[in-house]
Amino acid sequence: MPPEDPREKEAEEDHDDFDGLSELRRDSTDDDSSSASSASSTGTLRPTPRQNLFVRPTGTSFGKGSFEQLPWTNFFSQELYLERETEASKIIHHVYITPPVDTGPLFVTHHGAGSSGLSFAALAAEIRKVSPSAGILSPDARGHGETVIHSKAKTEQSGGKQLLDFGLETLSNDLLETIHLAQTTLGWQALPNLVLVGHSLGGSVVTDLAKRGPLGDKILAYAVLDVVEGSAIDALQSMQTYLSSRPSSFKSLESAVEWHLRSRTIRNTLSARASVPSLLIQAPSKSESPEPIIARQAWIWRTDLAATQPFWENWFLGMSKKFLEGKGGKLLLLAGTDRLDKELMIGQMQGKYQLQVFPDAGHFIHEDLPEKTAISLVDFYKRNDRSALVLPPKVGDLLNKRVGKPSS
Repeated sequence: MPPEDPREKEAEEDHDDFDGLSELRRDSTDDDSSSASSASSTGTLRPTPRQNLFVRPTGTSFGKGSFEQLPWTNFFSQELYLERETEASKIIHHVYITPPVDTGPLFVTHHGAGSSGLSFAALAAEIRKVSPSAGILSPDARGHGETVIHSKAKTEQSGGKQLLDFGLETLSNDLLETIHLAQTTLGWQALPNLVLVGHSLGGSVVTDLAKRGPLGDKILAYAVLDVVEGSAIDALQSMQTYLSSRPSSFKSLESAVEWHLRSRTIRNTLSARASVPSLLIQAPSKSESPEPIIARQAWIWRTDLAATQPFWENWFLGMSKKFLEGKGGKLLLLAGTDRLDKELMIGQMQGKYQLQVFPDAGHFIHEDLPEKTAISLVDFYKRNDRSALVLPPKVGDLLNKRVGKPSS
């Protein structure tokens, strides 16, 4: 689904001409403004508790330093490169993870098309604030972030570019394999209890995995963030327009962060600083690129979303039915109730899933309002945590106790 972008014309202007920073500060949503009511490892690095990552910046406007990249170590304890081979390819799955403590749950996330595992960075930190024993596993999907696929069976596009398989079943199997590889690498004898969390395309991926059921009872529940079948398929019609309207390149990572905030694609400065840099790669030098526009700019999009078009409709067809039929607790978190289709409206009235709406958020709910989203997800887990259930005694046991008592 393309994010809401009410300022497409502004997005095409030169970034250096932007002077509406005070307006950006009012529009952006940092975490302190959210209401609290609602091992092949490269090493374990833990953020310092005194870093105050989520304190609202002070001052009357943002300086350039406000758009600087934030490292992943501020939000996760480890990153893993998990290798596996199939008959068709060799895959190196890149994931960010903070393992659970003791019997804590593991929140397994899947980002949307064009994003990366760092889309959940701010949310991961907030989940640990609400539930210190919880773990978070946030992978980069194939063709995104630092996940690399060396394919033996390649499909050639007209431009000579290789087209990876972005089919829903393939993405769902990737997520399943990533979970098992993380278990093996970290030496877990058994998987912890899982809560799957997917945003946009990721919502369809986790729904498919939950419906197919290869993880059995280990999936306690799954949550889908701001995507439903009907509105997603409708939005695909405008995807090409959105892709053509956004900048094709940026002079710096800071200007890319600035554009995402300025266009309100992401409305939280801290989350944008953590997630946006992973969406870009440095462009070839002028001597290496035949395209003048690329030669003049430093950073281009890492993922070619236009190349995934053959898979778009497949991602969302039948999603509502699968969401309602999957085993485990179900949470649908939306930015507006207008996104509900008929099947989900009926299911909601029948109490088949929990619905929560954050009208102050944009499409990237978990990035715009990470604190509120974390509270909702942890509460959702607690409601579905079977280990916390205290079952009443059996009637037969009560009768036996009564029989064994001396008569009064």
